[in-house]
Amino acid sequence: MSLPAVLERIALLQSAFAPPQPPPAPAPTAAFSSQLQGAVGTPTLAGATPLPAAGTTAGQAIVNLVRNEIGVTEDPPGSNESARISQYRKATAGAPGPGPWCAYFVSWAAREAGVPIGDSGQGYGLVDDVWAWGERAGKATPAASGPPQPGDLIVWDEHIGVVEAVAADGTITTIEGNSSNSVARRTYGSDGGGAIGWVRLG
Repeated sequence: MSLPAVLERIALLQSAFAPPQPPPAPAPTAAFSSQLQGAVGTPTLAGATPLPAAGTTAGQAIVNLVRNEIGVTEDPPGSNESARISQYRKATAGAPGPGPWCAYFVSWAAREAGVPIGDSGQGYGLVDDVWAWGERAGKATPAASGPPQPGDLIVWDEHIGVVEAVAADGTITTIEGNSSNSVARRTYGSDGGGAIGWVRLG
């Protein structure tokens, strides 16, 4: 008899001789349930897309996520790889191998914030694909049309990041993956350093 079969039989015998279980406790009141949920947060099933916390916009959720990633670096430098960067790649369909990873980074951030990129939420590994999808979905705005908002994706020719903040004078602060081999904060003038435009996910 195989080991799994033996273990299954032991489990059956143990359940047959187990003492009776006490009746289930009464269900908690709605007030207690809401307090408990507020204290521990809303659980997310594996593979499910999380939602922004109540009162948090999708843009702010993205900003909160990417702030925590500042300082992630390639290992070794110039390799387009590290354990954390491989997690960003997994936010794209097929999880391709190492390569320029700025689009993987924003695809990861958008998915984690509950507003995944792509017609099926599949994410993209190429900046051009993110912009083309943004145009098709009505989420892309040319830079000349007005300033971005925090959480918008800022798109350049072959590079992409996340707008962290826009100052009163129009200065744009970003957080970008694959910026000098790391996740880094950058600052630009009101033109976003020659950005093509913004993709608004919220």
